[in-house]
Amino acid sequence: MKRALPIFWLLVLFTLPVWLRDPYFLHITIITAIFIIAAMSLNLLLGYTGQLSLGHVAFFGIGAYASALTSLGFDIELPGGLHIVHAPWPAIAGFPVGIVVAGLCGYMIGKLSFKVRGAYFVIVTISFAEVMRLVALNWVDLTQGPLALNNIPPYSIWLPGIGEYEIWSKVVFFYVVAAVGVACYLIIQRLVQSRIGRAMVALKDNESLAISVGIDVTRYLVLAAVMSAAMAGAAGSLYAHYVKIIDPEIFLFIYTVTMVIMVITGGKGTLAGPIVGGVIFGFLPVVVRSYVAPAVQWMIYGALMIVIVFLLPRGIVPAIEQYFLNRKQADRPPDVAVLADLDAPKS
Repeated sequence: MKRALPIFWLLVLFTLPVWLRDPYFLHITIITAIFIIAAMSLNLLLGYTGQLSLGHVAFFGIGAYASALTSLGFDIELPGGLHIVHAPWPAIAGFPVGIVVAGLCGYMIGKLSFKVRGAYFVIVTISFAEVMRLVALNWVDLTQGPLALNNIPPYSIWLPGIGEYEIWSKVVFFYVVAAVGVACYLIIQRLVQSRIGRAMVALKDNESLAISVGIDVTRYLVLAAVMSAAMAGAAGSLYAHYVKIIDPEIFLFIYTVTMVIMVITGGKGTLAGPIVGGVIFGFLPVVVRSYVAPAVQWMIYGALMIVIVFLLPRGIVPAIEQYFLNRKQADRPPDVAVLADLDAPKS
């Protein structure tokens, strides 16, 4: 059953455009899926190392701008008379560029900010996101400032017998986003189940104990920051080439809050948590929009989040897992249950 369940969800995912025929709902699904990828990247940092980054949207925006500028090209003059001209590259080249640039920024922030902890780290990440927003707003020669980068070309791929194919179709782009999402999920799964992932969890649970057994704190935290930033950059690249226009508002704090909500309500430190939280809080505004006024929408949104946090403090996915575990234990013969309780580690 456990082996069949992932196959079932993959079938549901890749057949979604077949029965979801409304272009508007398909659009909402694509945007939600992109933010789920960003939330998964944040979960790697928040859920598995315990480091709260409230500036995670910076890497999302960096990936978007880097990918867009790679495909649009630019002509800028730096201080000192240095003139840089970049001719447009194929749009698909922007995807790895966005990942690499965001990952490098994650490395830089990780090396600088992991020397501090707690509230200081949160302040550093928020400040970094705000600096990136101001750079995007004021470096008009590069980013067009408040006028936005527009006419961003769609991804294009080369197909045998067809040649270069530009991805304008929502259905095709959905499959691109789904493939990237599955790849990110598998990378995170492989990482957290490895020795590196166990070291990250050890740092989250008891940093002093982890240090005492020889775990290099800075090394593993920086690695988590780089991986997290790179995946957020991938999500940003997808976003830029899907909506085809980006402006400095992509760095707004509300997008980080959205990612945090998806992670916390779904269940931080779980692989499925950001996906479940993302589906709920990605589609909830769309569902309630047809029935209530905008002010009431935000009230419902906030009330649901409060209810989930209070009733399910560990998140939705851990609560479901605990429910089925209790059911399984209740269905076992009494003597087996007693032996299991005796063998269980005491907290």
